[in-house]
Order: sequence, then C-alpha cells, then structure tokens
Amino acid sequence: MMTIRTHQAINQEHFGTPTHLEEGASRVELLTNKSMAVDATGLVHGGYIFGLADYAAMIAVNHPNVVLGAAEVKFLKPVRAGETVIAAATAEARQGKKQIVAVTVTRNDEMVFSGYFTCFVLDQHVLA
Repeated sequence: MMTIRTHQAINQEHFGTPTHLEEGASRVELLTNKSMAVDATGLVHGGYIFGLADYAAMIAVNHPNVVLGAAEVKFLKPVRAGETVIAAATAEARQGKKQIVAVTVTRNDEMVFSGYFTCFVLDQHVLA
C-alpha cells in the first residue's frame, strides 16, 4: 500500500481504517458502533457514513493540501450500529487543481451510499 500523505491525524475509529491505497483510488473500512447511533434502534447517523466517504476521497487524491469543495451524495440504505461498511473511492476527472472523486459505500456488497466529491489540491495548507 502507498504511503498516506493527507489527513494523517484522523481518528480512524470515527472515519475508518484504510485497507487499500493506490494512485487515484482507495478503500476504507469502518466498523460502526453504538456511540454512532441516533436512537435505540441503532440507526447510525449519516454524518459518519459521509465522513467515511470523504476520508476515502481525500486519500484517493492523497495530497497533503487536499480539501473538499463540494459533494453530491445519496444515502441509499440505513446502517445499523455494529455493521461494517466499506468506502471505495476512485478519482475520475482532473482539471488543474480540481479532482472529481466517485465514492461508494457498501455493506456486505449492498450499496448504502454513493456520491461525487469535488476535491481541490491547494498550493499551501488551507489554514496556512
């Protein structure tokens, strides 16, 4: 696996653990837990699924100064605490500093989320 060059201090318990990384593509796995649930049924808050997908997109670009500019996403199925979800990201288009990354999130090969993330590679860190 390539070296991850961005988001190096991310909390992998909340955003997932990378299991695959190559030029322009990544896979990140997240075991959801009850602290992510919004109610007694165990429904996982969509923000965790979005965060997982965003993290997969960022490391698919894999540049220290990558930031998210926009996202167009669809939540397709609910996720229950205790389930493992896997985000797969692929950089599909590059235009200068802008990259469009397609991301799907699956649970047991069933798609629960899909989206396109517009990422920008800046000349310096966004907080610099």
